[in-house]
Amino acid sequence: MAKDQPTPTLQDVATAAEVSTATVSRCLNFPDQVTESTRNKVLKAVKALSYSPHFGARAMASRRTNTIGAIIPTMENAIFARGLQAFQDELHEHGFTMLVASTSYRADIEEEQIRALVGRGADALLLIGHERSPDIYRFLETQNVPALVTWAFDTRLPRPSIGFDNRKAMREMALRVIELGHRNLAFISARTTLNDRAKARQLGIEDAMVASNLVSGDLYMVETVYGIEQGSIAFEQVLKAAPQTTAIFCGNDVLGVGALRRAREMGVRVPEDVSIIGFDDIDLAEIAYPALTTVHVPHREMGRRAGKALAELVTNGTSIEAIELDASLVFRDTLAPVKN
Repeated sequence: MAKDQPTPTLQDVATAAEVSTATVSRCLNFPDQVTESTRNKVLKAVKALSYSPHFGARAMASRRTNTIGAIIPTMENAIFARGLQAFQDELHEHGFTMLVASTSYRADIEEEQIRALVGRGADALLLIGHERSPDIYRFLETQNVPALVTWAFDTRLPRPSIGFDNRKAMREMALRVIELGHRNLAFISARTTLNDRAKARQLGIEDAMVASNLVSGDLYMVETVYGIEQGSIAFEQVLKAAPQTTAIFCGNDVLGVGALRRAREMGVRVPEDVSIIGFDDIDLAEIAYPALTTVHVPHREMGRRAGKALAELVTNGTSIEAIELDASLVFRDTLAPVKN
């Protein structure tokens, strides 16, 4: 293009393709929403005019932006902090920048964030868990943007994952709890709808109950949002509705610390009267009083390996190998045998 020739605009593309500017924009951002013939006309005009929107330089001109998006459910607590830091550190070593967004555990917001990051030229995405609409996976395939799943591991699903088996980890913890004589169990969980990690943890407890000749349907459940206050409220709800409960599993350490707080306020002794178990092993679990028994999630190793895998995929086309990491049991002061 001559130096004094004006830069082509969206309107120029629309005129050349004989469509509206809205159609051009939709074609570039959401190609699955336009017909193939329209898409071909628009892309032909884009190529002829050498048009390159700022947000789509990589997609339109086959150039990488060296950015990788990470979409996490929340930034309100430290659940994802360690893993995300390790992910960013590894990306930096490979010359990539991380773009991060959070969804508040809402599928509609996650879809918006995925589309927004792709629209801004993210070369790949890090996603938490497998469960989401097939439409969004089709969108990523259409855009040729690879996605890697973490905080979960399941080789039966088509999306590659580098993470841990939530169901197996919680099953192992629940078996140990049951071995200590606990038979009346409860679970304070995040909402299990559209949250495969929370659902897997519930199923892990139920697996252990069945293996121990208990009735899985007897597991008393409270679903709430993640937060210390929500854990406190749920703890009181459990003891009022199921006072025979001797062990309460919590979907993460934040809920567990909330449960500990309400136990102190109610004069309930932990672990003498009731045992409390968390999940994640964030710093909060160790400094809580009493120190929280929990499942250690390999946050840093997961983030590091995920960053390396995506960077090498984008840079060299190296296929991502699914990797299962171990989630280990951490026994502290909130778990004890049932009193005879």
